Amino acid sequence: MMILINVFAFLSAVLYYSNKIRPEAFLLGSLVWLLMMVSVWFILPYTIYSKTAVFKDQFIIYITDATIRLENEKGGSTWDWDKFSSYFESPHFFHLYFDTKTFFLIPKENMDEEGMTYLRALLNKKVGV
Repeated sequence: MMILINVFAFLSAVLYYSNKIRPEAFLLGSLVWLLMMVSVWFILPYTIYSKTAVFKDQFIIYITDATIRLENEKGGSTWDWDKFSSYFESPHFFHLYFDTKTFFLIPKENMDEEGMTYLRALLNKKVGV
């Protein structure tokens, strides 16, 4: 849907600037694009994150050579490294995949460079890309 809205907005801009359509169609396309982007980037995440208690909890992650343990004040869960099928590193997170549809994120914001280097080496050794 997002791709379709972007293609429509781009096409309406091209057609407007080449004088093939009236300004109303271009403005409608721009308004639809703006509403879609605002809803996907701001409204939808806010409504999801504000309603779900998990996103309000504080978690502590323990990474060892044998396991990963995720804890909060309500409990915890431990995974062996062989439970993960792959990982991916983005600018702000480590994405650990159990399968193609199930994963969790480890944020980098509270990690120092030494911790990230250790985690990268461990992920390469235990999980692979």
